[in-house]
Amino acid sequence: MNKCDQCIIKQFNALKALGKDDLIRISGCKTSKFVQKGETLFSEGESINGIFCIKNGVCKLTKLSANGKDQIVKLVVRGDLIGQRSLVSDEKSNLTAVAINEMEVCFIPKSEILHDLSKNAKFSLDMLQDMAKELRVADNVIVDMAQKSVKQRLADVLIYLHDTFDKDEDGYLSVILSREDYANLVGTATESAIRILSQFKKEGLISTTGKHVKIEDLEGLRRVE
Repeated sequence: MNKCDQCIIKQFNALKALGKDDLIRISGCKTSKFVQKGETLFSEGESINGIFCIKNGVCKLTKLSANGKDQIVKLVVRGDLIGQRSLVSDEKSNLTAVAINEMEVCFIPKSEILHDLSKNAKFSLDMLQDMAKELRVADNVIVDMAQKSVKQRLADVLIYLHDTFDKDEDGYLSVILSREDYANLVGTATESAIRILSQFKKEGLISTTGKHVKIEDLEGLRRVE
């Protein structure tokens, strides 16, 4: 089992505020596991009782809408923590986490995190700042849903993917999303997402090979209206 005090991933989240002794203590009670593509880490309405630290891979956080359609709220990437909001508010999760590709995650029990929140002011502040950033992103999503067209929102998603994820040797995005995932990210029907992606391809903004997507004209995507 990897030791938290020796893990580089902690540098990407609030765990970097903890001292070596605290990280060694967490290492003794955390659990690590591999999650297969399509597997659910936790479901909406479930008590998580801890936080997940993403060591490798990508998962999507989804919310089930009234019409039975999943809305992707956020993509969670390497270095992110998930579950901290439910832990701090002592509520059941209001989201579902599903692996987009194979993941390696560590689960830290609630009791350990609460111990550090009560004893370490820097850790508490970093956690609050992370949650504040999530709220800011959520605010922007709400505004975008109201003010931007589906075409603009899909262009924004492609720009985000380009800026966030690595590319392979041919320039294709390392993260592979289904057409349904693209639709659920921007809140539209799958058919609409497929049609807009095809339009982007015809305009030379992107190229595709199966589910693989390559950004060909980043500035062109920024100009989409």
